[in-house]
Amino acid sequence: MVDYIERLEELKKLIWEHDYNYYVLDDPQISDYAYDLLMQELLEIENAHPELITADSPSQRVGGKAVDEFPSFTHRTPLLSLGNSYGEEDLREFDRRVKSDLGVDKVEYAVEYKIDGLSIALSYQNGILVTGATRGDGYVGEDVTNNIKTVKNIPLKLRLPAEIMEARGEVYLPRASFERLNKIREENGEPLLANPRNAAAGSIRQLDPKIAAERDLRAIIYNILYLEGAEMPSTQSECLNYLKEQGFTASAPLVSDDIDEIVEYCKSQGEKRHELDYDIDGMVIKVNSLAYQERLGFRAKNPRWAIAYKFPPEQVKTKLEDILVQVGRTGVVTPVAQLTPVSVAGSVVSRATLHNEDYIKQKDIKIGDTVIIEKAGEVIPAVVEVDKSKRNGCEREFVFPENCPECGTPLVRLEGEAAIRCPNNIHCPAQVREGIIHFVSRDGMNVDGLGPAVINQLYHAQLIKDAADLYYLTKEQLLSLERMGEKSADNLLKSLEKSKNCSLAALIFSLGIPLVGLTVAKTLAKTFGSIDKLSKTPYEELVAIDAIGAKIAQSVTDYFTAERNQEFLKRLKLAGIKMEEESQEIAKNEAFAGKTFVLTGTLSTMERKAAQEKIESLGGKAASSVSKKTDYVVVGENAGSKLNKALELGITVLSEEEFLNMLS
Repeated sequence: MVDYIERLEELKKLIWEHDYNYYVLDDPQISDYAYDLLMQELLEIENAHPELITADSPSQRVGGKAVDEFPSFTHRTPLLSLGNSYGEEDLREFDRRVKSDLGVDKVEYAVEYKIDGLSIALSYQNGILVTGATRGDGYVGEDVTNNIKTVKNIPLKLRLPAEIMEARGEVYLPRASFERLNKIREENGEPLLANPRNAAAGSIRQLDPKIAAERDLRAIIYNILYLEGAEMPSTQSECLNYLKEQGFTASAPLVSDDIDEIVEYCKSQGEKRHELDYDIDGMVIKVNSLAYQERLGFRAKNPRWAIAYKFPPEQVKTKLEDILVQVGRTGVVTPVAQLTPVSVAGSVVSRATLHNEDYIKQKDIKIGDTVIIEKAGEVIPAVVEVDKSKRNGCEREFVFPENCPECGTPLVRLEGEAAIRCPNNIHCPAQVREGIIHFVSRDGMNVDGLGPAVINQLYHAQLIKDAADLYYLTKEQLLSLERMGEKSADNLLKSLEKSKNCSLAALIFSLGIPLVGLTVAKTLAKTFGSIDKLSKTPYEELVAIDAIGAKIAQSVTDYFTAERNQEFLKRLKLAGIKMEEESQEIAKNEAFAGKTFVLTGTLSTMERKAAQEKIESLGGKAASSVSKKTDYVVVGENAGSKLNKALELGITVLSEEEFLNMLS
């Protein structure tokens, strides 16, 4: 047994070292085959002696059990967002303010990449990783430890002693891995992921860590949030060096006290960003001295000692080959530019939005023009300008169609609206398909694996005519679709079954009732508790509800009185969709009913989300900002500017103890 123990410890140390060389230093010392032999030997010993398995073993990176949902995690140190700057003058103004606030002539800064990924916090106790959590709202995130353990350049064990260490970083998916993942999804008939950032966030939030492990995630760590049992470095650049010594991949910053150099560095990195193997959307400029950071402190949401320099949207020129129109869920017909494919912001673009007919006329856009496109927020491509110097007389005016391209119905434009619509919302194929896409969306019934491509296949194969038909699909029908394999079909059926128990608010939102967004859906769910009760409520009662205006009330009434919608809801109910909350009666408490509460700071006895849900369950409203309509502000530790505003407005302030007394 002693030999096994000694060999096991030796193997763990060898594998840790090779992981560090490979994933952090990018300097592998042995072949993949030799590494696999070490791992195989370690697994054999652990399988024979499971009592020897420890949390820091390399074997624990993969293999955690799937969970039903992620528990919440309260951050010891809030993970605040950064203030943004969009140009040279913003950076110089930041520099002037920092120097003025500190009363000094020179300040040294550390300038790092702003990784476009998922923000995470890591907690270590006695050198062992115990928790990995998402940022959440900055105060409370989700405990995704099992998935964090699958990120191979996050050490399970620190290389230097520290009793407690908490660090913050960003999980990302390398571009090459993103492309491989999308290729596999395409082959399996699954919807493609939009970009590496969404792919990374979705991977970390997979309930099964085995799926997260397959996606080759990486992390860059850039902040030490808390350190106990070791000496805290005195500067940000020293913190990054310390993180590297601990086994992390950390930023390699520019350190400078020359704002001119910093400005030029930020600009130059913007031009080179697509040379990296991961996405960045800007640079982060931090005061290097931690003592100075402490003196500068924080605003309500942002540190005063750091700022993000956001890269300007990348613009490129290409030819506008044609203008097509597409019909949306609500019948709005949108013109879309068909472009000569061109690379912009790291991806190839062949289509871009043109918004509406008025936009085309105002910009004097013609088919055949050379146009300038950009990605607004690095996501949605848009035509922003025409290079009229390139015109040769062959360009053609775009004429908006008079009839719907999908169903042939004459299009209409309501007075005062820019949008042109197809009024045939019942039988227009495009509106039906888009309605189904909305029904299964994340805020709706949240059906994984059912993207637009699969829905279009199902619709064109006449396997579905509306969203209710989804719940009557068989595996055999799914397998008849192109690129739909056994595993994908099984997963889709499981996801449909799971969606039957979505919240009432999600169901109401998924119905696509005009003017009913997620917030209104939550209000209706909270007020009525069931679809049956909501559907029978007259207009007069609906319009009397706070936050439900006359137009929304009429829209809801029209929806539930339409015979086709009544039939649709019957089929959903027959399929087993839950149509009421577990408790149809909303509990009331005189201290809470009709009152508006705002929470600020960290509560020690409950998480913020739980407190908000409790307030709402007792008939109150949980708001995010303080106004004259606020009745109470509940104050936890590290309360921010909301407390100051409450005092200014004379609003009743409750301590956590007073709030708990009200609850009881």
